[in-house]
Amino acid sequence: MLDQLTDRLTGVIKTLRGQARLTESNIQDTLREVRIALLEADVALPVVKHFIEEVKTKALGQSVMTSLTPGQALIAVVHEELTKLMGESSVGLSLLTQPPAVILMAGLQGSGKTTSSGKLAKWLKEQDKKKVLLVSCDVYRPAAIEQLKILAHSLEVDFFDSAASESPVAIAEKALDFARRHFFDVLIVDTAGRLAVDEVLMAEIKALHQSLNPIETLFVVDAMQGQDAVNTAKAFGEALPLTGIVVTKLDGDARGGVALSVKEVTQKPIKFIGTGEKLTGLEVFHPDRIASRILGMGDVLSLIEDAQRHVDHVEAEKLANKIKKGLDFDLEDFKAQLIQMKKAGGLSAMMDKLPAQLTKNIPQQGPVDDKAMNRIEGIINSMTQQERRFPAIIKASRKKRIAAGSGVSVQEVNRLLNQFEQMQKMMKMMSRGGLSKMMRGMKGMIPGLRG
Repeated sequence: MLDQLTDRLTGVIKTLRGQARLTESNIQDTLREVRIALLEADVALPVVKHFIEEVKTKALGQSVMTSLTPGQALIAVVHEELTKLMGESSVGLSLLTQPPAVILMAGLQGSGKTTSSGKLAKWLKEQDKKKVLLVSCDVYRPAAIEQLKILAHSLEVDFFDSAASESPVAIAEKALDFARRHFFDVLIVDTAGRLAVDEVLMAEIKALHQSLNPIETLFVVDAMQGQDAVNTAKAFGEALPLTGIVVTKLDGDARGGVALSVKEVTQKPIKFIGTGEKLTGLEVFHPDRIASRILGMGDVLSLIEDAQRHVDHVEAEKLANKIKKGLDFDLEDFKAQLIQMKKAGGLSAMMDKLPAQLTKNIPQQGPVDDKAMNRIEGIINSMTQQERRFPAIIKASRKKRIAAGSGVSVQEVNRLLNQFEQMQKMMKMMSRGGLSKMMRGMKGMIPGLRG
């Protein structure tokens, strides 16, 4: 997420190294590069102008502490202004109303409304222990109702069925009545979109809003839309009393400018960001943490929260006890760790939240490949129980059989065994308390990364 912007901004800050202090001249030169970096990231021009002026004013009045370099001092100012630009603090959902609390999802076609509705239902069910009902009022897009129904089934969340022959308002009113009679806490209403803003779309979404009187009206915007997303956000903000924004697809090729522009344009808080198609890919939006990620500082707090939510603590404790007793870490344990990592959003999600200082030295060929984790799991599944427990017995003939069984090459089996061996050494270091040795030993052992 936002990789290009992160690279450009960290590069810009480095140019201040060696300067004795912040001056109008070096601030001006640096901010010229910051302006270019923001425009390249598709941040709206008025937002860029306002941001640059704020940073310039603050930086010129900044007295550099003896413990800070000019680069660090400017980073502090940029971080503060980025945070302010995106909303300063996290704003959660407001569900303080007589149940059911209605959440209306609005946005253009293809923005990710349906997937976000499912992700939000999962979030409310697991995090807030709410009884959630999903309904689709999209009677135009083929299979839109069926798509949400399948999502609801996979999440084990209740779904109110409807037909494309019904009017959106009639569907919404029946769903609301059903939710009241069956004591649901939350009703999430997925609406139809269009390829562009038009009068028909706006009239329908206004009618739905008037009928449902939702406590939350969330505008779902695709981060890959670039400058168009800002104009769309403005149009929806003028038509509806929006309460918040969900920015989707921030893990794709998005330049990330939408996240920096949309709050300023609508004056409504970003409440969630969505990454990927996985139903776990929804995060509460924390402006300060996103600002840290943009500046290459990582987001360790979110990484810890992900681990707390998704890691099986019983399994983690079993592994910790095994290591303490000096027992060998085997391929079954290795597989269990992969599964835990996948539950937390995969390797890409983890790498995205680590500080640039930690990830820049990890040798990579191409993007981090989460599919490699699935291939590794397949290879381990093709092994016998004995082979998983005692990998040393896996010689040439066994490697051929395992490769054939998992549909990979013998080279990939060898690569897995090498990665496992590095992980095993690391676990032995942990059992002896050698944390610094362990950190050095991590290089190249993460699945999907190659030296």
